[in-house]
Parts: sequence; C-alpha cells; structure tokens
Amino acid sequence: MKKIGIFGGTFDPPHNGHLLMANEVLHQAELDEIWFMPNKIPPHKQNEDFTDSRHRVEMLKLAISSNSGFKLELAEMDRKGPSYTYDTVRLLKERHPNDKLFFIIGADMIEYLPKWYKLDELLTLIQFIGVRRPGYHIETPYPLLFADVPEFDVSSTMLRERLKAKEPTQYLMPDKVRQYIEENDLYES
Repeated sequence: MKKIGIFGGTFDPPHNGHLLMANEVLHQAELDEIWFMPNKIPPHKQNEDFTDSRHRVEMLKLAISSNSGFKLELAEMDRKGPSYTYDTVRLLKERHPNDKLFFIIGADMIEYLPKWYKLDELLTLIQFIGVRRPGYHIETPYPLLFADVPEFDVSSTMLRERLKAKEPTQYLMPDKVRQYIEENDLYES
C-alpha cells in the first residue's frame, strides 16, 4: 500500500512555492509520492481564464521532473466541466483501491472546507493534510493532519504579473518552466 498525497491546483504557472510545499508534506507526512493534479475548471474559479491546459501540463511536467517522489495525475484534465474533489477522489480510489490517499490543502482552503461539495462523504474517502500558512489562524472541526512549510511568499498570480511586466522571476519558479514560458510566449501583455 502506497501513501499518496494529492496536490490539486491550477498551476498557472507552477512555481517553487508549490514544489517547496509538496516536498515538505512528502517528508513530514511520510508519504511515498505526491501527485500533482492540475484542475481543468475548479468549481471556485469557474469564471476565470486559465492558460491552455496543454501548456499548464507541460510546465508542471518540467517543474516536477527533478523529484522522483513527484508524479503527474491528469484525472481532472480528462473531465469535462467543473472538477469536484469528491468525484475525482472516488475515481482515484477506484483506480487505486489499495493505496491510502491524502489531499493537500492550503490554509485558505481549510477555511473554505464547509462549502466543499459532498464534504462529509469526501471525509470518509480521504485524509486531508492542511498546510499552515502565515496570516491564517486555523480552527476547524474537521479531522485534518497538518504540515508546516517555511514561509515563501510567491503565487501564480504574482508570477503572471511579473512576467507580463517583464520583471525577473528567477528563483521563484524552476528555470525549465521559465524557459518554457519564454519559448511559448505565455503571459505576454
């Protein structure tokens, strides 16, 4: 039985904060793997524009390529319409019945948990790992495990803005991802 952490997100673009968080959770929770799972259409961001799925997947492949404990899971990319965690977890449990799945969420999403689709059923299928983040006081009635991650203030939104303004992004994202962005003229103004 493998212990697998599922790390969902838009990863638009993936950055070193994502990698740092995943690596810390991998070791603190003693997981075998972290599966990065890009969302096609997250329910809480249905009205936002995202970079083409093909580019986000390629950037994520590049970002995780140097860590053998990181894998890519495309279950949500293959789905049409909004991706609800409950539906995805049911699918992954069917595909991997002998593995124990953990779902990694940031402090901001812990506060949002009461609004999650079929949360009570989801809690019977998976264990959540909450990542503590500065500025968030975490209180929850839900049975979460927690991981502490060193503070690294970077976000995909900030990177898109910096890229659009032609500001430096070195040390904020993997070099391979930055090169891919430049080669494909992504996030241009």
